[in-house]
Amino acid sequence: MSNTVDLFGMRISRITLRDTVGQVLDWCSAPRGECCRYVVTPNVDHAVMFAHRADLRAAYANAALVLADGAPIVFVANLLKLRLPERVAGSDLVPKLFDAARKPLRVFLLGAAAGVAELASARIVRQWRRIEVVGTYSPPPGFESDSQENARILAMISEARPDLLVVGLGAPKQELWVHHHHRELPAKVALCVGATIDFLAEHRRRSPVWMRRVGLEWLHRVLSEPRRLAGRYARDAWVFPQLVWREWRRLYS
Repeated sequence: MSNTVDLFGMRISRITLRDTVGQVLDWCSAPRGECCRYVVTPNVDHAVMFAHRADLRAAYANAALVLADGAPIVFVANLLKLRLPERVAGSDLVPKLFDAARKPLRVFLLGAAAGVAELASARIVRQWRRIEVVGTYSPPPGFESDSQENARILAMISEARPDLLVVGLGAPKQELWVHHHHRELPAKVALCVGATIDFLAEHRRRSPVWMRRVGLEWLHRVLSEPRRLAGRYARDAWVFPQLVWREWRRLYS
C-alpha cells in the first residue's frame, strides 16, 4: 500500500497522529540538513484553493508531510476507498509533540496577533518542562512582500536556532512563506498549523472534544468567528461537493 493518497490533486500522507509525532521528533533529533523540512495540514478550504493556485500546489509538492487536518478530507478519502487512517490536525499535533518529547526541544513560535505568541510561550514552559521556547514573533501585515522584514525574521530564527518552527500565519500565507524560504530557514522542521498558537495561548477556544470526534469542529469555529469565517465556509460548502464529484468520476467513471 502506498504511503500517500492522491486526493483533490494533493498527495496526502497515509499516517496516524502517533506516527506523525514520532517522525517529526526524529527529524528534530537529527542533524540539520540542507533545508528545513516542512509539514502542511490541508482542510476543506485548502482543497478549494488548491484547484486554482499554482503557488499552493508548488508548496505542497515540496512538503515533507501532507496531513489530513480536516475531518471531511478523511471522510471523503474513505468514502472513495482511499483509506486514510485518521485525521491529523495541526492543533492536536503540536501539543502531542510536546507531550512526547523525551529530551529538550527548542521551539520558535511565528505568527498569531501581537502578544499572543508570548502568552502561548508562557503556557508552554509551564506545562511542558522539556520544551524551550527560544523565540516568538508576530509579523506585521504584508510582511511577506517586504524583503527587509523577511530578512529580519530569518535572522531572528537563525539566532534562536530552533529545532521546531511552529508557524501560525493562516492559509495559504504560511504554506507559501515557508515554501519560499525553506532552503534558508535555520530550523530542522516547520509546521504550518494555522490557529494552533492561538489555542496554545488560550486566546481562542477549540471546540469540545465530542464535536471534534464527529467532525463538527468547523461548526464551532464559524459560530465563534462568524464575520471572519462565514463567507469562506459558504464558498467552501458550494465548491467542495463539486470537487468530491470530480474525484468520484476520476476514480470510478
